[in-house]
Amino acid sequence: MEKNKKSKPAVFMHSVIIVTCIVSIICFTLYYGNIHKSEVILWTGVTTFTIMYHFWVRIIMGNVTKLFKKHISYKQWWFKERKFEKKLYQKLKVKKWKGKALTYNPETFLLKEHSLEDIANTMAKSELDHWVNEVISISTIFFSAIWGQFWIFFITALCAMAFDSQFIIMQRYNRPRILIAMKKEKKKALKQEKVILNK
Repeated sequence: MEKNKKSKPAVFMHSVIIVTCIVSIICFTLYYGNIHKSEVILWTGVTTFTIMYHFWVRIIMGNVTKLFKKHISYKQWWFKERKFEKKLYQKLKVKKWKGKALTYNPETFLLKEHSLEDIANTMAKSELDHWVNEVISISTIFFSAIWGQFWIFFITALCAMAFDSQFIIMQRYNRPRILIAMKKEKKKALKQEKVILNK
């Protein structure tokens, strides 16, 4: 059986991890090895290390949550639509930009390969991943204990959180529409059953 090809966002993330890992190792070796003590070298290393951390830990946690996939359901309280959400998403104009957002595993959302219920559960799992990513973003603030410059790490953490929030919004916007489609599908199936039984 052939393995699914990695999506462009997945290839991009892995490429960024490799490049930033190499650059940060070189910079830290130069700086902490007293080969070239330069603030530019140090902060290039810190920046690339932080970028690598953001990407790498997200991939790791995405795989960790897969272990609990069977326990994640769109029916759970956390994933229920709230009363304020429809108006909020209208103001944010989610409908216009949601299709442009990057998807790490687009094949998991294909209707040809998965049932509507499977997709609804995948959306819940994806949303959970991005909530975890929000916590990961906050954790980079603690890097300031090593390198100082608290506000730099604080601002970059907020930027990373804002980036992940778009995916949370997108999943919460799309999921109710999938649930409506599921209800229609069930009604259609029930009508067909009644027709067959009445023959």
